[in-house]
Amino acid sequence: MTSLDADEAVPGEGSRSQPRAVLPALCLTQTVSWGVLYYAFPVLLPEITAATGWSGAAATGAFSSALLVSAFTGLPIGRILDRRGPHAVMTTGSVLGVGAVLIISVAPSFAVFTTGWLLAGVAMGATLYPPAFAAVTRWWGPSRVRALTVVTLAGGLASTVFAPLTAVLAEHLSWRVTYLVLAAVLAGLTVPAHALALRAPWPPAPPVVTNAGSSPRSVVRGRSFLLLSATLTLSGFTMYAVVIGLVPLMLERGASATTAAWALGLCGAGQTLGRTVYASLARHTGTTARTVALIGSGSITTAALSVVPGPIPVLVALAVLTGMVRGNLTLLQATAVTDRWGTTHYGRLSALLAAPVTLAGALAPWAGAALAGPLGGYPQVFGALAVAAVAATLLALGTRVPAAPDRE
Repeated sequence: MTSLDADEAVPGEGSRSQPRAVLPALCLTQTVSWGVLYYAFPVLLPEITAATGWSGAAATGAFSSALLVSAFTGLPIGRILDRRGPHAVMTTGSVLGVGAVLIISVAPSFAVFTTGWLLAGVAMGATLYPPAFAAVTRWWGPSRVRALTVVTLAGGLASTVFAPLTAVLAEHLSWRVTYLVLAAVLAGLTVPAHALALRAPWPPAPPVVTNAGSSPRSVVRGRSFLLLSATLTLSGFTMYAVVIGLVPLMLERGASATTAAWALGLCGAGQTLGRTVYASLARHTGTTARTVALIGSGSITTAALSVVPGPIPVLVALAVLTGMVRGNLTLLQATAVTDRWGTTHYGRLSALLAAPVTLAGALAPWAGAALAGPLGGYPQVFGALAVAAVAATLLALGTRVPAAPDRE
């Protein structure tokens, strides 16, 4: 492992305050924010296109625009988080998220629909995992892996709760009214939780102890950071495309819309289950070996979804396994900076690392929808994604930090 083990104390971190309200609040808000802003869309997409006449590629492109915006807003947000903490950022982001969902729900035209998603992108950048990870990393210090695991365990339930919930609402309501209901849930739970629970004093950044003397600029220009960025970007592209493509894949395999929504929900349950083992994995593996193993596992599960035609219960089981891998990949990205370069500039470095990953995630839903026709369907799309995941696995071999050799 690198010179900073995942749960190893560093000077100045051992006595930091761990506000009691923060962790349960972030567990709640990550579940709800991911559920409303992200996982509701693939469930509602068929009804949106049927009711409006917009193409699936166009509607998915609007959704992808939100992810693009979240990538760009993440960079300045990371700097603000390092200096001031998450209270204002995440509270404002929650308010923007509610407004965005309301605009989406009442959009009279595709242009307004897209505008709503652009605003949702700002909300995503201010409320989803990156700012939550920055908050937990600074407040929990040497206990950050355990705290990050708790937050992502809850976040992993977002699709488990909201994919089936959205499907049930859509069976009785139009897609517009469904989004109105979800906006009310978002407003009632995330805005007060962020406003009230994140007011604790923001502790000062700890001194640099890993690769001492390295500035964020020199880290970002280094070979390890560049290869790590390429690895996580390519892996992120495949995982985002798999999640958004799971529903249409299940439909092509003969599943009903409700069953496909449940498969997506159980994929989220798999994320939660998978994350329970990450802390143990982090203690017993080196950083590079862990990166290679997890991304390689993603290529295997994606390939399996591509080549296994059924029956439906087998595909659902593969969706759960895919979720288990994806859950660990989320924690892998959350700890990638601290495992290699410490926590001092976590907000900035993690934002720079996450930006291309988020961009890839933004393009992934659109790319999957666009390639399904030329390639002959979603099974073929998943096959191409498996090849991309193999390439990411090979890149991961070069992500070791020379000045801080892994415990391999």
